[in-house]
Amino acid sequence: MLKNYLIIALRNIKRNKLRSLVHILGLSLGIAICLLIFNVVWHAYSFDKFHTDSERIFRINTVTEWEPGNLFQSSATNGPLGEVIDEEISLIENKGRLYTLYETMVVIPEQNKVIGRSNKVAFSDPGFFEIFQREWLSGNPERALLEPYSAVISEASLKKYFPGSNADDVLGKEILWVDAADSIYAQVQGVIMDYSENTDFFFTDFISFSTITKKEKEDWYGLHSWSNLNTASQLFVKISKNSSNSDLDEGLSLLAKKYLNEEDSQTKFISEPLSELHFSENYDDTTVSKTLLNGLIYIGIIILLLACLNFINLETALAINRAKEVGIRKTLGSDRGQLLLQFLTETFLFVLISTVFAVFLSDLIQIYFKEYLPANFKFSGISVLSIGFLAMNALLLTLLSGLYPAFFLSKYQPQRALKGEVIAQRGFSLGVFLRKNLSVLQFSASIAFIIMVMVLNSQLKHIHSQPLGFEKEAVLYTNLPFMGERSKRELLAERIRNERFVEGVSLSNNLVSSNSIWTSDAYVMVDSLEQQLNVHVMNVDSAFVSVNGIPMLAGRKSHHVANEILVNRNFLKAMGSPEPSEVLGQTIRFGGEPNIIIGVVENFNARNLKEEIMPMVLVYRPDYYYLLTAKISKQQNLAYAKQRLEAIVEEVFPYEASGFNFIDEVLEGFYEDDRKIQGVLGFAGAAAIIISILGLFGLSSFTIAQRTKEVSIRKVLGAGIVEIIALVSKQYVWLVLISFALAAYPAYYLSNIWLQQYAYRIEMPYLLFMAVGIGVLLLALLVVGFHSLGVANTNPAKVLKSE
Repeated sequence: MLKNYLIIALRNIKRNKLRSLVHILGLSLGIAICLLIFNVVWHAYSFDKFHTDSERIFRINTVTEWEPGNLFQSSATNGPLGEVIDEEISLIENKGRLYTLYETMVVIPEQNKVIGRSNKVAFSDPGFFEIFQREWLSGNPERALLEPYSAVISEASLKKYFPGSNADDVLGKEILWVDAADSIYAQVQGVIMDYSENTDFFFTDFISFSTITKKEKEDWYGLHSWSNLNTASQLFVKISKNSSNSDLDEGLSLLAKKYLNEEDSQTKFISEPLSELHFSENYDDTTVSKTLLNGLIYIGIIILLLACLNFINLETALAINRAKEVGIRKTLGSDRGQLLLQFLTETFLFVLISTVFAVFLSDLIQIYFKEYLPANFKFSGISVLSIGFLAMNALLLTLLSGLYPAFFLSKYQPQRALKGEVIAQRGFSLGVFLRKNLSVLQFSASIAFIIMVMVLNSQLKHIHSQPLGFEKEAVLYTNLPFMGERSKRELLAERIRNERFVEGVSLSNNLVSSNSIWTSDAYVMVDSLEQQLNVHVMNVDSAFVSVNGIPMLAGRKSHHVANEILVNRNFLKAMGSPEPSEVLGQTIRFGGEPNIIIGVVENFNARNLKEEIMPMVLVYRPDYYYLLTAKISKQQNLAYAKQRLEAIVEEVFPYEASGFNFIDEVLEGFYEDDRKIQGVLGFAGAAAIIISILGLFGLSSFTIAQRTKEVSIRKVLGAGIVEIIALVSKQYVWLVLISFALAAYPAYYLSNIWLQQYAYRIEMPYLLFMAVGIGVLLLALLVVGFHSLGVANTNPAKVLKSE
């Protein structure tokens, strides 16, 4: 029986090629998009799921309320909390401390070999490996990190630091890690396997946590007090089996009340499940937005539903063509269940063919969106995961798309069907209702997507047209060793300054505009009262203003004196001084020390344009410089200049030379996520409109074919081609207009939410809404008009000769 069903289904697919093409194209596009989105979402949620008892592992976060309703949450914890947390909260089974290091130089003293700088080095205690268990290739897991100056390395580091050596051979070997604070010599006490699963814990070198205390560097590392918070300091706990995170949060609340001072009363500790690590603050800035993931899921569902609506719409419209087939089958003894199975088999065959095409199509889509996907994301349309999804999806789509048309077809009455009649309709017709309204839903989704893309495009154009308050053309920068030798930095700056094509060089620990920010409190005297201002602090040298082309409003640049500062115009506004010259020579208290205002600069956007410009203070702290910025002559070939400057840096810093990058590339990166959203929505809009037009193409072909005799009679009675096209197209004009009305508000609402992120934003472009609506209407009329023109040009004699 099943074989017969398949044969009949294949014959029906071959017989109506237009119908089959519309179904397969629409369904394959929807399935391909959903397959790729499913793999992306699965990948994001797969991180660190493999750890034993992962549901009982939590990272402690610190939440501070700076002012009512203004909360700041960080994954950082202060040092003393890590000392007492397991003593104060009984439900904690294990605790693990981690202190991440940045740009640490690795040296193998025995070989006199400089490995280079690494961001995969951290201090950790034995408890960390009790929570996050690893396979040990050598060493004692219980004692490897107990003593100061001991270390554990991963297999990746073993191969890099000691090529050709076995894990047992390197026990006792010494490694030098040169941190910003000091040089740390430690002996290898263990070698562990690297994780093969997806994880955010990418560290390869672990130095014993007790080394920090032994070296008396707790102050430097910020682990000395309850009031100090350092983002490098992380604390993980594993709770007992019968406990919950609410119990842990309750214990953390009591602990905060006990140890934090009254001035820190707005600070509390909360637990963050390990499963959230990939979506909050992880260690390599690959944080994934759950909002974006959910948006992708919704887009995939919408696109697939549009394809299903196409199938339902066209199948119910074409039902009359199969009325006699149903009548004959029922007359020959088929019951309704057999007919249902026949039509569902046909639907399943469509879905199966579409799924095969979707596997190839998803590969093409993945290549197109490669730069949008995570670096370690690997996609295969024929993996076990993908095949499992496709199988479940095929079953669901068969039922979702096929059930209603199957019920609709199988209920035809034999005596009417064999006369060429369908079920008598009196009053409301569900089939007609669905055909009209499903098309409306399709076009509504298409119009909404396209409107949002146009709004995003307009906002990004607006952003790029805004003056930033500094020069971004022909300005390059490079990273230098943090806390490196000051004399080397200044030597490098002097050598670059002497190049004929260099107009200026600046040393700082801030780019003129970046995503990083240092905020602090400054205290100024206003009307004999000391006023507190929250300010954006930038640590720069005297050349910073001229190299970046920032206008000076009053005063002079710094003469490299520690207590001389510059402020911006918004600083004056905050302190109520309208004239820049009025504040010159005024003393403010900053960093616990008096500082003299020697100059005022114009406001400039030191952050992205989603934020207002804060009151700003430019200070001179040369020990902390790690950036060099160079202004290149506009007549100079920039490629040559970049190559020449990189060669100079390599001469001065041979083991850690960093390449030069352009400032304008940094600025472009501010809005990379928004451009990705624009690209995804643009693709979704294009897919939605293609599916909608495919459905309209198939549906209009059928409905116009049904009106061929009517059109011919009207031509005989004198109707012109334009009148006939207008007659046929009229219902589709209303369809698109209703779709636009339904799409306008959701598009406005979602676009407005996105625009609110920007401090500098456009007004809602309502004319764009109208333009999109008109564009979709013209496209729909073009499709319908194409079919209408063919019918209108048909000779009435050929159509009416049998009447």
